[in-house]
Amino acid sequence: MITHIAVAVMYVADQQRSLDFYVDKLGFTKTVDAEMWPGARWVEVKPPNGQTSITLHSAEAFGKKPGEGAYLTFACDDIGETVRRLRAVGVTVTDPVEEPWGTYIKATDPDGHEVLISKK
Repeated sequence: MITHIAVAVMYVADQQRSLDFYVDKLGFTKTVDAEMWPGARWVEVKPPNGQTSITLHSAEAFGKKPGEGAYLTFACDDIGETVRRLRAVGVTVTDPVEEPWGTYIKATDPDGHEVLISKK
């Protein structure tokens, strides 16, 4: 039976720029960087200790536009510290929003993907 979500796909304009953002700014780990076919790479990243990965596909190689694909949400332990750290490395981050279901922020990646980060 299914145990967890393995990979979510994000279509990006520049795989290296996106890889740098997710690894250097958000602290993810690169788990795969391999040729799929000539001119196309499979680049996969995941948060430390995460089960689910994100594959950063070249939008052009798949006939897509940057920004098409999964809408992603991430979890953190301390929303205030996450905001501070992300802003310190130049990530565009909203102020925290408190809702009955939890507190969250949105961070924007180089292609304009807004990822939601909530305190869990």
